[in-house]
Amino acid sequence: MAGRLPRGVLRGADGQARCWWCGQAADYVDYHDREWGRPVTDDRRLFEKLVLEGFQSGLSWLTILRKRENFRRAFAGFDFEHVARFTRRDVARLLGDAGIVRHRGKIEAAVDNARRACELADDAGSLAAYFWRFEPVAASRPGRLTQAALMKLTTSAESVSLSKDLKRRGFRFVGPTTVYAFMQAMGLVNDHLDGCQARAIAEREREALQRPR
Repeated sequence: MAGRLPRGVLRGADGQARCWWCGQAADYVDYHDREWGRPVTDDRRLFEKLVLEGFQSGLSWLTILRKRENFRRAFAGFDFEHVARFTRRDVARLLGDAGIVRHRGKIEAAVDNARRACELADDAGSLAAYFWRFEPVAASRPGRLTQAALMKLTTSAESVSLSKDLKRRGFRFVGPTTVYAFMQAMGLVNDHLDGCQARAIAEREREALQRPR
């Protein structure tokens, strides 16, 4: 008989123990198992997530996740050098695209953030080299990640610093909470709960990762 799971960890129909927030929706479970918390050093994926976190503001991540392929088509696969060349005509096209979130401020911010991303990549060598500078030191992290501990982790000192620096560079929709969610998803922190089957997998990948410089 399986042991009792920690609060916030639920066993799915397949017998796997997972963080409660992914529920039972197949696409959300797959995202939890295969993506969330796994360390990412690919610049396009980092830019994509930063943009999509901005679009998520006021919405659920599941809403954005289910539109992600539409966003990828609309934003040239999140090639930020390409998106940086978008014009007013492209903004008008995106405002007419029912497959994405048609919010003028967020669309215009995404295009402008692509231009800032080009500048940032030139300055830091890559987006990955820049973002991984803000990885928290292990000693600052909770010794045991419970549901109660995770619920308090909406921001961190590092997400506040990263948010301030991005804003200084001209990025938009990059508040500390948005940036912390980005850090969680891209594996700069491992916020799978203790007892979740994905936590050890994400941690092994983090330990094996060669941090970009």
